[in-house]
Amino acid sequence: MGNWKTHFRRSLIALLIASAFLYAADWLVFRYRIARGTALGSVEVDQFLATPLKGSKTEYDMVGSSQQSCARSIFPHQGKAACWWVRKHSSVWE
Repeated sequence: MGNWKTHFRRSLIALLIASAFLYAADWLVFRYRIARGTALGSVEVDQFLATPLKGSKTEYDMVGSSQQSCARSIFPHQGKAACWWVRKHSSVWE
């Protein structure tokens, strides 16, 4: 039986290879969607403004809502966050 360091190293290498494969597959699907014109989506996000007040207090004001462009993929691509991530984080604080 091998020692735990060998098993850990092999597991880490397998995880890195699986992660690289997943990213490559996601990129290929994204490129396919670009060719079909369905790669980008949009999500409505709420924008808030934090204004510091006297006495170490802060006032939070809703500025409004806007559409944010996002990538329909697992990982971010072309500088756009993944749509699933933007949906889960739909509040923007300024």
